[in-house]
Amino acid sequence: MKGKNIVIIGGTSGIGKAVADLAKEKEANLFLYSKSAEGVHQLDVTEADVKLEELPEQIDGLVYCPGSINLKPFHRISMEDFQSEMNINFFGAVKILQACLKNLKKSGNASVVLYSTVAVQTGMGFHAGIASVKGALEGLVRSLAAEWAPSKIRVNAIAPSLTDTPLAQQLVSTDEKRLASDKRHPLGRIGKPEDVAEATCFLLEEKSSWVTGQILHVDGGMSSLK
Repeated sequence: MKGKNIVIIGGTSGIGKAVADLAKEKEANLFLYSKSAEGVHQLDVTEADVKLEELPEQIDGLVYCPGSINLKPFHRISMEDFQSEMNINFFGAVKILQACLKNLKKSGNASVVLYSTVAVQTGMGFHAGIASVKGALEGLVRSLAAEWAPSKIRVNAIAPSLTDTPLAQQLVSTDEKRLASDKRHPLGRIGKPEDVAEATCFLLEEKSSWVTGQILHVDGGMSSLK
């Protein structure tokens, strides 16, 4: 990854920060965008007109991290809730991908990494909103992987289970909640941002150059084991 231009949307917190830290160790050239953090390019992906300032002419890796966790019973999910989930998780990604496509094509070996959730493959109560939206994202990943393969742009997604990030703090806010969440996973613990960051950097690097259109489950066995 040394010397590669890596653009990270939402690269200052949680999984995005862990990816940025690891990519920096690997001597990548980082271009970070965030809604509120200081010292990086400001960007709100929910705005109608998304403008990415100071993009590199050539993008070798693009990582889209903005997401949401809004768990409710289905009968309590409003259309506004669904729209909010779509704006952050799906439409925001679409805007960024369209804005970066020209620059990705110039790489000749670019990699795009998006994030889904274990709840798409594994039915979970109260996840109707986020599972629906991320299911749409997984469809986008496969479609773009096929469409962009001739341009040598790989498109993959990672589908984590519960990961210890600021976004998930409400779900692990007490020792009892954390212990219960740990026990639900076959490997006995929830994820760490570094777990997902390692998988992300694998997809960004040359060693994954024959991998595209895939949903990589980094979930402690949650999606496939009982």
